[in-house]
Amino acid sequence: MNSGRIRRHLKAGGVIAYPTESCYGLGCYPESFKAVSRLLEIKKRPQSKGLILIAGKLRQIERYIAHPPRQDSLLKYWPGPYTLLLRASRRVPKWVKGRHDKIALRITAHWGAAKLCNALGRALVSTSANLSGMKPAKSYRECARRFGGSVLVIPGRIGKRKNPSTILDFETGKVLRA
Repeated sequence: MNSGRIRRHLKAGGVIAYPTESCYGLGCYPESFKAVSRLLEIKKRPQSKGLILIAGKLRQIERYIAHPPRQDSLLKYWPGPYTLLLRASRRVPKWVKGRHDKIALRITAHWGAAKLCNALGRALVSTSANLSGMKPAKSYRECARRFGGSVLVIPGRIGKRKNPSTILDFETGKVLRA
């Protein structure tokens, strides 16, 4: 799919569906209140829960971290299946972090999702392509059937992971999702 078309769709406040490590994800530009609101409406998910941002490179998410740890301490987890909770900078919109003072971030190991972020030059919201509490879509066809014209579905294959990313509080080491 054409990155120019995707970029225009996202700039207009659109939501996309794209393959990730274990399922299709729904995403948008995190700074767009219109897009995030639409994504949350599609999923039937409360804003208070917060959202994950993915990126292809560390520099795409550094602006969202209040006190960035040493790069080597982050890169032992990334790129990979770890979503790290880090102190959110003032640049993180409240509609992304929800009721939390931390932001959930991941440098994706999925080549297609990383390529997408790199082509756009930025981080994207990443949440499973499903209604809240339901099983996520695993294919382009399933995603298109579930969401129809409400999202721009990007073709591709999901990764081989069976489970979503592990969520780890970087400061405390506490695992919130295994």
